Amino acid sequence: MDNSNLSYGHFVNPFTDLGFKIIFGQPASKELLITLLNELLAGEHHIENLTFLDKENHSDSIDDAGIIYDLYCLTSTGEYIIVEMQNRFHSNFLDRTLFYMCRAIGRQVDNVREKRKKEHELNPKKDFTEECPDGDGGLFLGEPNADSYGAKYRLSTVYGIFLMNFKEPGLEEKFRTDTVIADRDSGKVVNAHFRQIYLQFPYFTKELGECETLYDKLIYTLKNMQHWNRMPDALKEQVFNRLEELAAVANLSLEDRIAYDKALDRYRVSRIVEEDAREEGWKKGLEEGRAKGLEEGRAEGRAEGLEEGQKKIARNMKRLGMPVEQIALATGLTEQEILDL
Repeated sequence: MDNSNLSYGHFVNPFTDLGFKIIFGQPASKELLITLLNELLAGEHHIENLTFLDKENHSDSIDDAGIIYDLYCLTSTGEYIIVEMQNRFHSNFLDRTLFYMCRAIGRQVDNVREKRKKEHELNPKKDFTEECPDGDGGLFLGEPNADSYGAKYRLSTVYGIFLMNFKEPGLEEKFRTDTVIADRDSGKVVNAHFRQIYLQFPYFTKELGECETLYDKLIYTLKNMQHWNRMPDALKEQVFNRLEELAAVANLSLEDRIAYDKALDRYRVSRIVEEDAREEGWKKGLEEGRAKGLEEGRAEGRAEGLEEGQKKIARNMKRLGMPVEQIALATGLTEQEILDL
């Protein structure tokens, strides 16, 4: 088994949970995250600024704490963005990402209700039902004075960005998959507030010389940087200088370095387990293939032997002058086969 790709490098490994957060999930890396998101959403949306939301405040139970989202952000123009780095395949991954998206949408209602509850506490004499003609307590998602029933269902867009260090069987065999809510026949987008982008890194096979856009260079860097001792000269944009500064293992605090070493060890163990499982599956498949081939060979040999025996009988019967029709009935051979003997 080749473990050469599991060695320590000069830069943190973005496919580890802590490495990913060091690069993209701290205040100092906000501009780098915005750059990546804008490259992913080029031509669709442009992010000027964002804030990190505390994911652990949104957990439904102790089991969920710390694992709901890797990064949960709110842009300055009101869009929510989920960014997750998933290193290993697990069952129902696509269902889980759908769940994350739906929860983020549902929390928009929860947040408004919480806001109105606090307003009631601060202004107990105010009649908030006047703001909502249908008597729903003014629980709008839009402006509090909106005069239409539908205004309270106005949603902010939720983007789900899922970076995957594995191949997902439920997706097409390509690097990027974009999903929207669209008409099945025409492909026209029905609701633009639900967007998912899946990036399967094993399918990104470009070399650096083939990367012409900043988008391609960022993806190439994320896939390969854990093996480098320095940034390649071809990466001259300012964003890579910032990435080099943030991702250098030598620049980590002692606390982060200890935590990162543990995260990297977990990553290495998971890769070894996966490779062992693949190797075991390959050996099992080989053994089963050999056994199947041997049995098929035996069956084929028995069939060939039986056919040759029937032909020998047919020849003897022809020598005795028996009619072809009777020989065919006795041996199971066709009349033409008997005539050709």
